[in-house]
Amino acid sequence: MPTLLLVDDESHIHYTIREVFADQPLQVLSAETFETATELVRAEQPDVVLLDIRLGQRSGLELFHELRSIDPKLLVIFITGHGTADTAIEAMKLGAFEYLVKPLDFTRLREVVLQAFEISRLMRVPTVVESANATEAPEQLIGSGAAMQLVFKQIGRVAPQDVNVLILGESGTGKELVARALYQHSRRAERPFLAINCGAIAESLLDSELFGHERGSFTGAERQRIGKFEQCNGGTLFLDEAGDMPQATQVKLLRVLQEGSFERVGGNETVRVNVRVIAATNQNLAALIEQNRFRRDLFYRLKGVTIHLPPLRERTEDIPELAHYFLFRLNRQLGTSVQTISPESLDLLQRYAWPGNIRELQSVLREALIASAGLVLLPQFLPPELQSAPVADSETVTVPKIAADDWTQLGAFIESTLANRDTDLYRRAIEYLDRLLLARALAQSSGHQSNAATLLGLSRPTLRTKLRALGLTVEKVVSSDADRV
Repeated sequence: MPTLLLVDDESHIHYTIREVFADQPLQVLSAETFETATELVRAEQPDVVLLDIRLGQRSGLELFHELRSIDPKLLVIFITGHGTADTAIEAMKLGAFEYLVKPLDFTRLREVVLQAFEISRLMRVPTVVESANATEAPEQLIGSGAAMQLVFKQIGRVAPQDVNVLILGESGTGKELVARALYQHSRRAERPFLAINCGAIAESLLDSELFGHERGSFTGAERQRIGKFEQCNGGTLFLDEAGDMPQATQVKLLRVLQEGSFERVGGNETVRVNVRVIAATNQNLAALIEQNRFRRDLFYRLKGVTIHLPPLRERTEDIPELAHYFLFRLNRQLGTSVQTISPESLDLLQRYAWPGNIRELQSVLREALIASAGLVLLPQFLPPELQSAPVADSETVTVPKIAADDWTQLGAFIESTLANRDTDLYRRAIEYLDRLLLARALAQSSGHQSNAATLLGLSRPTLRTKLRALGLTVEKVVSSDADRV
């Protein structure tokens, strides 16, 4: 029988996980300590481990190394209530099968664990063949929502691989932070990291910045210059706004990526380098290729792996976390002492569409802190455009409706399930109640998710997680319930 080992120091998690997998033909083992986990892996040889990153004073990342030394093929799924970019990236670098953030999406959890069991089976069951011969960082990637967690996982998977990466996203979404994270978690982390903005340097000077030049190669070239590629030989070069690169420079860059060599401007000596390139752009490169403004062959050389950064309007669940992070940083920069942001202000921040993305959010908060008085950032300190702006598309929802007899049917549902001796009663009853409560709170708040979360005493990300766990979006709640009225 497949065996799942749960390692978590919170006892109620063990009960919950057993309930989630009660209908599955598998064995669930429990460990709350580092030592118990290692003993169980040696004795029981589980197929999959659910591992909390924080285990009292010990680290789940440290335990991962110990478990892998016992069983190199053991598949580990990290879970944590303290999801950060670094832990997500580090977990994936170490070879984690997946990384999940509490509160757990049980539908997603079941899907991931069952996938892990299948992969474990494929690794462990021999293939029959016919032949016998066969500390706080000054800047951080922030986001516990699904969109950014996906980005963190991509970084974790890609960073150790020595491939070029293309980062796509609107201006202000944090492409440079992603590039730095890729570098910091790469095998080249002890080598140089340099960045150059291809759109901010004159076309006549970009070649010199990238490849260097020889003395006297052009007016003003009074000495030999070593370009960025030579400076970070063995390291990583970040080409920001790569879509603005002129055609002549694109040709030279293509040669470096293909052959690992180039000549300095005005020189004949071939310089060989080993540089990993991370490129980023907010432009539509496919459209530029059709307009003959960007080389197709260069595009494919740059996009060894592509990472898409979502705009802020598509990850509004991360805004409270981002806002408080910037509040802390800006307080230190400005000498202000605002301690928190009022719920009403957070609501305005989440309603706004943020055309300038995270960069605009930081600017708005800086302006608000300068204008603020007191310990709480109130709505009146926010710029007027936030208070008069239309609601962002992601917040425009139809009010869900529920049938009046749904509530009276809850008791009958429980009695019927008990009579049938259904051992899955607890989970099914909670799902039934969640479905009613979430729909009712959304109706009470006119479809506004933040207000509904407040009514329920939940965070907005938790509300969204519960909706996903039930297989629902707000639109699906509307369509499935409205037909009954």
